[in-house]
Amino acid sequence: MTDPRIKKLAYVLLHYSCNVKRKQHVKLIGDVQSIPLIKELYKEALAMGAYPYTKLMVDDLTEIFFKNANNDQLTYISPMDRYEVDKVDALVFTRASSNTRALTGTDPKKQAISQKARGKLNQRFHKRAAAGELSWVLTQFPTNASAQDANMSLSDYEDFIYGACMVDKKDPIAAWKKMSAYNKKLIKYLRRRKEIHIVAPDTDLTFNVAGRKWINCDGDNNFPDGEVFTAPVENSANGHIHFSFPAVYGGREVTDVRIEFKNGKAVKATAASGGDFLNAMLNMDKGARYLGEVAIGTNFGIQQFTRNILYDEKIGGTHHMALGNSYPESGGKNKSALHWDMICDLRSKDACMYADGQLFFRNGKFLK
Repeated sequence: MTDPRIKKLAYVLLHYSCNVKRKQHVKLIGDVQSIPLIKELYKEALAMGAYPYTKLMVDDLTEIFFKNANNDQLTYISPMDRYEVDKVDALVFTRASSNTRALTGTDPKKQAISQKARGKLNQRFHKRAAAGELSWVLTQFPTNASAQDANMSLSDYEDFIYGACMVDKKDPIAAWKKMSAYNKKLIKYLRRRKEIHIVAPDTDLTFNVAGRKWINCDGDNNFPDGEVFTAPVENSANGHIHFSFPAVYGGREVTDVRIEFKNGKAVKATAASGGDFLNAMLNMDKGARYLGEVAIGTNFGIQQFTRNILYDEKIGGTHHMALGNSYPESGGKNKSALHWDMICDLRSKDACMYADGQLFFRNGKFLK
């Protein structure tokens, strides 16, 4: 019997997150373990009068690709991929990994080459999304691998996921609209400010957000969601930051990341483990050492680190920033094939944020 929360999740993703319309082309892509959700999405999309089609990701293919592809294959972009980016109306991507460490043994330089080659394609995708021509959402289907990363049993992890998505509530869409209202209040305060100053253990960092737009993330692109973000002025970040949790990217985990910024650029990046991978990614292209995003997590239904950035960056009371590409809708100008989110916990008594010298965030809570 299908878990009723899966059916409810499919409904919310299509009706609320993507706002799918009749006769729209809807791509449903996910790992094979997410088939229960993909089936429900497919049925609901048909009921809505849309044109759904599916793509299943087979376990180990990405690892096989990076271990065997030559340079030509690493940089090749399929014309089908280009066509889809220009034509698809809605995209639902479901992660459901059977092995979250599958890429640990791959060459980081190969990963960087492939990621860089897809940079223009990704920029085209985000440009269409920013223009309202394409809706998309990324979600997670619970698997044993992800549950193990989070140090949970599968049943507990399912409860965690569906609770974070608020599909355990009687009216999930009403709950997401309530979060949206909270985010709007925070944005109303931030949009009038210029300089943001973060102070936390081993962290003292300032950056400028003048002229940039704060975005309300309330369930339309990530699910679960819960953050407000913008892009800092590219040359404005100065100081240093210690990221409280391991930074995970491309199947790799890097611990105890510390980065020093000077005039916007990450001039020094160190880690207790994974430092070579960290710097290989930051050397991917010219924009990789600049910030493309700064954000505040506002989903207080998520309070524990799970080694899954989809959830971890939303932890209520945390700050995260992404090195690399900025989202056009925020007004950011930095371009890179990289977009790597890293999290700084601000829930301790020694952590706070200032806006134009005014304290507005302490112990993980908005004070205004």
